[in-house]
Amino acid sequence: MKRVLLFLATNLAVIVVLSITLRLLGVERILDESGTGLNFNNLLIFAAVFGFGGAFISLAMSKWTAKRMTGARVIDTPRTPTEIWLVETVRRQAKQAGIGMPEVAIYDSPEVNAFATGMSKNNALVAVSTGLLNSMTRDEAEAVLGHEVAHVANGDMVTLALIQGVVNTFVIFLSRVIGHLVDRVVFKTERGHGPAFWVTTIIAELVLGILASIIVFWFSRQREFRADRGGAMLAGREKMIAALERLQRVHTAPLPDQMASFGIAGGIGHGLKRLFMTHPPLEERIEALKRG
Repeated sequence: MKRVLLFLATNLAVIVVLSITLRLLGVERILDESGTGLNFNNLLIFAAVFGFGGAFISLAMSKWTAKRMTGARVIDTPRTPTEIWLVETVRRQAKQAGIGMPEVAIYDSPEVNAFATGMSKNNALVAVSTGLLNSMTRDEAEAVLGHEVAHVANGDMVTLALIQGVVNTFVIFLSRVIGHLVDRVVFKTERGHGPAFWVTTIIAELVLGILASIIVFWFSRQREFRADRGGAMLAGREKMIAALERLQRVHTAPLPDQMASFGIAGGIGHGLKRLFMTHPPLEERIEALKRG
């Protein structure tokens, strides 16, 4: 799911930049008022404020980030029959779902892909790849659009930001505890914090942030089933099943690693790799729809 990976990358960058900036400005001194140890109450408040702040800054930037990183072109005035069909289909589905009209965009990519992002149900972006438009029938593409509109209507990005805020809070808290222990136990710093604390904290934030993404990916997999049901309601169950079966045929081999979790399809994962998948396997999603 491209929107999830874009969000996670932005969130991680925001958290690291905030940490470095606050250190340079001396703000983090409130966490060690006595010079001999961490003030855990202050640290928890600090972690919560900047954890949720980082998540919602990332959410606010999500449309801008998606457009810049994919090169998506928003259709302001439809000029071709395909663009007219895209805009009108999303308009009809958005009305059915009871949300504001999202921006509709196309981005140049051979991958059969689509994604939705945005800060709220009434301020969203739905984007499709040229590969999807060239590979799918109108009925299949309609189902994919319904799936993405359902993500918006279900408030998945806002819920994702809340979950990420909780995750960020623990990452920020634990990374500073780890940095403090390394500084005191390994480098024997007795007062204040030495360079080891800040270096260890940043490294711990990156490592813990990647590991914590497992929680976000689990959430993402659960929401895919719900978005599939939403797409089936908006476009028809048979069309949604046909779209997923088309994706299954297109992606008979695993996608490249850097693309394995992007878009509507996702990759094939087993064992530990499955923990880092944003999408359940297509056969599971098709079976869930067939069961009704």
